Amino acid sequence: MALSPTIFIIPTGIGCEIGGFAGDALPTAKLLASASGCLITHPNVMNGGSLSEKNKDIFYVEGYSLDRFVKGEIGLQSVKQQKIGIIFDSSIEHEILMRHLQVADACVATLGIDVDSYVLTKKPLGIVIDSESQSISGGIIENPDTLIEAGERLIEKGITAIAIVSKFPDSLDLYDTNSYREGRGVDPIAGVEAVISHLISKFLKVPCAHSPALSPIELNENLDPRAASEEIGYTFLPSVLIGLSKAPNLVELNDTNANITLHPSQIESIVVPSGALGGEGVLAGIEKKLNIISVKNENILNLDNHNFNYPKLIEVDNYFEAAGLILAIRMGINPKSIRRPLQNIQELTFKNNQT
Repeated sequence: MALSPTIFIIPTGIGCEIGGFAGDALPTAKLLASASGCLITHPNVMNGGSLSEKNKDIFYVEGYSLDRFVKGEIGLQSVKQQKIGIIFDSSIEHEILMRHLQVADACVATLGIDVDSYVLTKKPLGIVIDSESQSISGGIIENPDTLIEAGERLIEKGITAIAIVSKFPDSLDLYDTNSYREGRGVDPIAGVEAVISHLISKFLKVPCAHSPALSPIELNENLDPRAASEEIGYTFLPSVLIGLSKAPNLVELNDTNANITLHPSQIESIVVPSGALGGEGVLAGIEKKLNIISVKNENILNLDNHNFNYPKLIEVDNYFEAAGLILAIRMGINPKSIRRPLQNIQELTFKNNQT
């Protein structure tokens, strides 16, 4: 059966009911990968704190690079294994740093992942959370140059994929944090996490993903199951290392000597939450006339799909329906044949002045 390469996007930091928490979209990704045979998605979908898994049908691609792939700027090259390096924010306390290094050793010893080396940034990254925003998660990095410099040092050593662990303020708003943990709010650190990984992708062009370093917080007995995977370990690093271990290489399309496993011209569909169709990847997909499958997945954005006068925009009620639609596309079945009411085929008429 032919593959139906599909992009699966759940934007970071907008509080999606599915995918707005710690890896709670991973089962959905597995379903869509089974239907399509080839799914390309980003760490926000796959990372579940201490939990994640490898899947031969899923390409793990950081969000900035995913957008570049859809836009036709890069291709993806499958690998047997990446050689991973870790950037640690130099402001991380010694005990927390040791916990993360033990996680890296465990991933080598137990999972066979190639985590080769790490580097501390010369300066603290200086993570600042956007506390003014009442909705979308955001923030800035005060010292982005020290992050890029650390990444360059790893690449000089032969590293092919980079995990970033940065220190987040202990002064995170407890109300916002507990609202998220209890399933009622947006992940307060997700937005700035995306900024960090986008920087590495943009300037160093290697697979990457981010894991926050946070001090332990008190037990919350009202925990939402979607946030639970963040509570079962000392760090969130395991899922990042698992994802990066077989993440595809990013190949510039102007490199004529490169071996490309998946070319952007092969993409058939993009699956994205309703109301979140304004991202670069989706807009590029519309320009390339791809199928845009818009799934009802409640979030804080309120962009009306009716503003998109696009004939290949297909709205569905849930990810089960999205998977069935992808499978129909893969099998060459006209989705209209399965929907009811079934419309008659349309007659085309000639204009009066046409000869």
